[in-house]
Amino acid sequence: MSDCPINENDIAKHVRKAVNDYFKDLDGEEPSCGVYDMVICCVEKPLIETVLLHAEGNQTRTAELLGINRNTLRKKMQQYKIK
Repeated sequence: MSDCPINENDIAKHVRKAVNDYFKDLDGEEPSCGVYDMVICCVEKPLIETVLLHAEGNQTRTAELLGINRNTLRKKMQQYKIK
């Protein structure tokens, strides 16, 4: 993702803080689910919703902006119940 023009440091900083807070809240207990899947699910839905809003609901444009196939976008929209 080194070709990406946005400053990933801001996003990475927020993810690091959230994951560190999550482990701190666990207070030594083991996570009840896979941390990777949990984070991806928490990030993916608002990402799709925000880009879809930016693209004014145009799914083809949204898929292009996300860098994914339109069918993949539609599958993820169904998965996350995004209208």
